[in-house]
Amino acid sequence: MRLIEIVADAGHTDTLSGIADQHRVADFWWGSPAEDGRRSFRMLVSDRDRQPVMDALQSLFGSSDNARILVLPVDASLPRGPEEAGQSAASTREELYNEIEKGVRMDSDFFLLTLLSTIVAAIGLIEDSVAVVIGAMVIAPLLGPHIALAFGSTLGDGKLVLRALRASFSGIGLAFLLSFGLGVVWPVDLGRGEMLLGSRELLARTEVGLDGMVLALASGAAAVLSLTTGLSSTLVGVMVAVALLPPTATMGMLLGAGHIELAGGALLLLAVNIVSVITAAKLVFMAKGVKPRTWLERHKARQSTLTAGLFWAALLLVLLVVVYVKRQLVL
Repeated sequence: MRLIEIVADAGHTDTLSGIADQHRVADFWWGSPAEDGRRSFRMLVSDRDRQPVMDALQSLFGSSDNARILVLPVDASLPRGPEEAGQSAASTREELYNEIEKGVRMDSDFFLLTLLSTIVAAIGLIEDSVAVVIGAMVIAPLLGPHIALAFGSTLGDGKLVLRALRASFSGIGLAFLLSFGLGVVWPVDLGRGEMLLGSRELLARTEVGLDGMVLALASGAAAVLSLTTGLSSTLVGVMVAVALLPPTATMGMLLGAGHIELAGGALLLLAVNIVSVITAAKLVFMAKGVKPRTWLERHKARQSTLTAGLFWAALLLVLLVVVYVKRQLVL
């Protein structure tokens, strides 16, 4: 349940009352007009009805510069109506956009977290410390851009897709360059002869299996479900499961140390994780009914979704074939 506050001209009182009656909001009230002729309207809306109400409000005030729509959280509402029992939390398209858009902001925090998480991951990989590697995955901001890429293509939002691509390339590029430099100045010792006696955490990121692909698919789906149900705090656990940063750091360090073949394995693992996360995220967005508001936007987004869906599905199939062939050659 959310509290939707609308600040608009007092003349919209009857129209907003009609919207409240049409969608059977839990409660609706308003305050006295201010000096500028606007008044504050408030609707207490259930999770089930929140998206239709938001669509109606945007249709009414979409072209107005004098109105403001705010969605506020409700910790508790008493007395609790019988229709609230058993309802699962849900986020509107606008709430999802606001949450997902944060993941593509390339500010100083984004680059600093990427820098620090890469250093932490490199130390954990070299020292063979599982705890340190997990810590690096938790603080790395690399999951957000890929979820945003799936979300933007689902809505047909080209600007968000471009921002997501820039954030993804910038984050992964920075992590790769830093880890490459660490590999040059801090050589990775993998043992002698045919026996690789180096860090198990490092070597684990040079091999790709079907189990890793399934893990990435499940993690991408879980990330989107945590957002669409309003449980964004669970993203921390998803970040731990989806290892986007460790393969990047592994690839950079091994390449810097001259282990080209093993670096190629880490690159393949990174590609599999990225494609799997985006594919799973896009499928869940579609299954949850996330789509643009207007008919014209939905028509444009349908073409974007079909093209992007076929592209990611084909890429995932190609990677699956590559992983299978690589496995067969090793055996």
